[in-house]
Amino acid sequence: MKLSIRNQLAGEVVSVTLGAVNATIKVRLDGGDQIVTSSITKEAAEELGLAEGSRVFALVKASEVSIGVPD
Repeated sequence: MKLSIRNQLAGEVVSVTLGAVNATIKVRLDGGDQIVTSSITKEAAEELGLAEGSRVFALVKASEVSIGVPD
């Protein structure tokens, strides 16, 4: 898979919640306990065969990435 998206975060699906139209996918990123959440169509989730334990890439394409620092 070759993509122009530079923010590619590897991980494992920890939960899939299917709604009537959309699906919420939670992914635990490799190397830690950080979780990212994606909202995609139910149809896409089913076509991709997403389930707990699936190896995936969370792809982040954004024109802005904000940075925060602790107080």
